[in-house]
Amino acid sequence: MTLQPFEYLLQPWPSAWVGAAALGVALMIDRLWGELPNRWHPVVWMGRYLSGVAKYIAPSADAQPSRPSAAGWFHLPHQNAFWRGAAAWLVGAVAMVLLGIVLQSAVPALPGLVGALVLGCLLKPLLAWRMLYQEVQAVEAALAESLAHGRARLRWLVSRDVDQLTETQVRESIIESLAENLNDSVVAPIFWFAVLGLPGAALYRFANTADAMWGYRGVRDGYQWEWAGKWAARADDCLSWIPARITAAGLVLVSGGLSWASLWREANRTPSPNSGWPMAAMALLLKVRLRKPGVYGLNDTGRAPKASDTSLAIRFAKKVVIVDVLVAQLAILLIAYSFA
Repeated sequence: MTLQPFEYLLQPWPSAWVGAAALGVALMIDRLWGELPNRWHPVVWMGRYLSGVAKYIAPSADAQPSRPSAAGWFHLPHQNAFWRGAAAWLVGAVAMVLLGIVLQSAVPALPGLVGALVLGCLLKPLLAWRMLYQEVQAVEAALAESLAHGRARLRWLVSRDVDQLTETQVRESIIESLAENLNDSVVAPIFWFAVLGLPGAALYRFANTADAMWGYRGVRDGYQWEWAGKWAARADDCLSWIPARITAAGLVLVSGGLSWASLWREANRTPSPNSGWPMAAMALLLKVRLRKPGVYGLNDTGRAPKASDTSLAIRFAKKVVIVDVLVAQLAILLIAYSFA
C-alpha cells in the first residue's frame, strides 16, 4: 500500500525492519563502494541547483555591502537578498522532500528484502563516512611528505585559506573537519532518516549543502552572502542542533568518559551553535588543542596534535558511526511499532 505524504509524520518507513535494514544496507554500500559518480550523485545535483540560482539571489561582490535598513528585515537592500535566498532555499528543500516521499512510497510495493535493499541504495548518497575518513587520512599522508603537500591536500577538505598554515595548524584543521563532518555527513543524516525516513535525510542533506555553499558572512565566488545566505545558515543550525550534541555524546561514550561541564564550556567557545560540540569533544578526548586563528581556540591547555592523534580520532569516529547506526535502528523499530 502506498503511504500518503502526511503519514510520514507518524511512520516514515514501509515497515519497521525494512527501515532498520535499509540503514545497514546504506552503511555497507558506503564501506564497500564509497560515493556515486558525480553525474548520478544527488548531493552534486543539489550543489548545481544552489550554484545556478546564486546569481539571482545574492548581490555581486562589487555591489554596495548589504546592511539592514531602518525599516527592518522586510526592506533589506539589494532586492531583498535575504528573502530571495529564503525562497530559493524553500523551493529546493520542498523539491528534495517531495522526491524523497515519491521514491520511498514505491518501496512498500516491493518484497521486503528487495525493499530494504532499494531504500538503502537511495539513502546511501545522503551520507558519506568512507569518503570523510579517507580524505582525512589523505591529508595526513600528504603532510608526512611535506608541509606543501599537506596544505595542498587540505584544500580538498576545508574552505579556509591554507597557504600560511603550519604543520600543527594543518593537523588541527583535519581533526576539526573530521569531528564537524562526522556530524554533518553521517550522524545528522542518520538522525533525520530515523525521524522522518528518506525525506528527512534528503531535507537535511540539502540544508547542509546550502549552508556550505551560501552560509558565509562575506564574499565568496563573486557574490555577497551576508544576507542572501542567512536563511540557509540558520536552517542548517536548526536541523543540526540535536545531531551535533548526539555526536559529542557518542564521542564521550565510545572513548571512556569526559566532564560534561568541560565539554559545555569548550563547545561554547565557537561562534557556531553546533560545530563546537563534536570538535570540543574530540579536542578534550585527544587532549589536544584545536584552533582557528582569530575565531576560536578549543582546549587551549592541550598539547599540539601529532600524526597518531589523527589515527586515534578516526578510530573514535568509527566507533561513533557503529553506535549511531545501532541506536538509530533501535529507534526506527520503536517508532514504527509504536504507530503500528
